[in-house]
Amino acid sequence: MAKLVLGCIADDFTGATDLANNLVRAGMRVVQAIGVPQASARPLGGQRGHEVPSVGAELPPLDADVDAVVVALKSRTIAPAEAVAQSLAALRWLQAQGAQQIYFKYCSTFDSTPQGNIGPVTEALMDALNCDFTIATPAFPDNKRTVFKGYLFAGDVLLNESGMQNHPLTPMTDPNLVRVLQAQCTRKVGLIDYAVVARGAAAIDERIAQLKAEGVAIAIVDAVSNYDLLSMGPALAKMPLVTAGSGVAIGLPANFGLAPSSQASALPKAGGRTAVVSGSCSLATNRQVQDFIQRGGAAMAIDPLRIAQGVDVATEVLAWAAPLIDKGPVLVYSTADAGAVKSVQGKLGVEEAGALVERTIAAIARGLVERGVRQLVVAGGETSGACVQALGIAQMQIGPQIDPGVPWCHARSDAAPETGLHIALKSGNFGSDDFFTKAFAVLG
Repeated sequence: MAKLVLGCIADDFTGATDLANNLVRAGMRVVQAIGVPQASARPLGGQRGHEVPSVGAELPPLDADVDAVVVALKSRTIAPAEAVAQSLAALRWLQAQGAQQIYFKYCSTFDSTPQGNIGPVTEALMDALNCDFTIATPAFPDNKRTVFKGYLFAGDVLLNESGMQNHPLTPMTDPNLVRVLQAQCTRKVGLIDYAVVARGAAAIDERIAQLKAEGVAIAIVDAVSNYDLLSMGPALAKMPLVTAGSGVAIGLPANFGLAPSSQASALPKAGGRTAVVSGSCSLATNRQVQDFIQRGGAAMAIDPLRIAQGVDVATEVLAWAAPLIDKGPVLVYSTADAGAVKSVQGKLGVEEAGALVERTIAAIARGLVERGVRQLVVAGGETSGACVQALGIAQMQIGPQIDPGVPWCHARSDAAPETGLHIALKSGNFGSDDFFTKAFAVLG
């Protein structure tokens, strides 16, 4: 494998493809690894007593030389100590490949808890890299995520008015990112506001020096447009660690002398049957499910309570889909509104309800691929992680964008050993209302 210029660690699978998509659009050849490649259990020098566990599968030989690898973890909602351990394992592997800069990627909604995992992982990576300063910004204007005066907006409203306040695992009730991140960190958190960013890289450099003199080690950075993200790029060139959503990625490849190229997103030709599986309960995914159904698409909802009662829902769904998948895409979904989700959680518990749905949808996804589906859309971060693992996918080549933050990928899978499959992992909040229909048109 060629030496990497950029090594990335993402805290969920859809977030990883979101980041990889922006890097590809900016000219990088990117492969996404599922889990930590070739991790070993020994301490990593420089951190505060953390140990690196053996997690993830051996990474098969990469199909081509690449400029960046994104290691996709499923660490957003696990215990902070475990999220730190997995992230440090990813860092160790990326360092062994010669990565010149590390990028820790989290969601553009910055969703987390007062305990983490954004803050603890950031500080552990800073310790390991002997990094005395880094930035933090989830801004992604292409997907209407902007940061102004340290406050995160989703579209035209503050984050806590966007529906994220009802997230079943990581509800976000405070849009002030300085406050949110400071609650998770021992280091001092500050702000590089829009008045500075608007003046460009030199002004950002000057503000960073000022903050460091004041004892600030992590700075939230405002951004309301792609121009702001591109302005950040040169200021980040020598920073050992960058932490952000995927938006900042558009300004980094130029630091390594790379420019946009259509070759970066080339994938093998697509074929085979088509399907969508959705476990997200976001407002955006609810609209996408309804749009698909209103267009006459074949769709089946799954009920977590029936799964909890021991009903083999996966077998039922696959029997329903068998006569339909030759006619066009089918949709299997557990998507529901916030009230329905809370009702199920009240009966089963938050973690149990989520785990039951994830396992069932993952089994359905594998069954569909075994029955000839070769173009698969998966909606929801936790659902994507479960499906990728069930399909035995170790790495994905990143291809063309469907909507901002969501590319098509090509992957080898033991459920499709001869041809592999095309797969799109969609964050719950991303995509236009017609995303499920559009996705297959883009690939075609």
